[in-house]
Amino acid sequence: MSEQLEQDKPVGKGPGKFSRWVQRRANARTVQRIRRKGGRMMGMDVLILHTRGRVSGQPRETPLAWFDGGTGSWLVVGSGGGDRHPDWYWNLIAQPDSVAVEFHGRDPQPVTPHELRGAEREEAWRKIASAQPRIAK
Repeated sequence: MSEQLEQDKPVGKGPGKFSRWVQRRANARTVQRIRRKGGRMMGMDVLILHTRGRVSGQPRETPLAWFDGGTGSWLVVGSGGGDRHPDWYWNLIAQPDSVAVEFHGRDPQPVTPHELRGAEREEAWRKIASAQPRIAK
């Protein structure tokens, strides 16, 4: 793990057991909806991110809005709206070889995650904010 990622490790208490339970239930319902009805919610394209829990090793499915990154890549925003990275981000960083994405009507496909930094990140953020201005807020 790089020095930067070491510095970015979760600190503080974070969400409690009840919050995690609620989030997992909400994620499961959203995943079912995506599989049944399609990959769009609230005007955004949504995929299902497959990871393994960094502590438990259990499979996790997280619905995420995605944006076209060009040349066959997808952009997702590693934020839950708070001051910490979401759990799925840490799962992805801890086990990058266990990551897959699933689009409506398709089987999960393995992917190689890549964290953007610097100018590359700024350009991606411009694309995302342009496509979905409410995210930029």
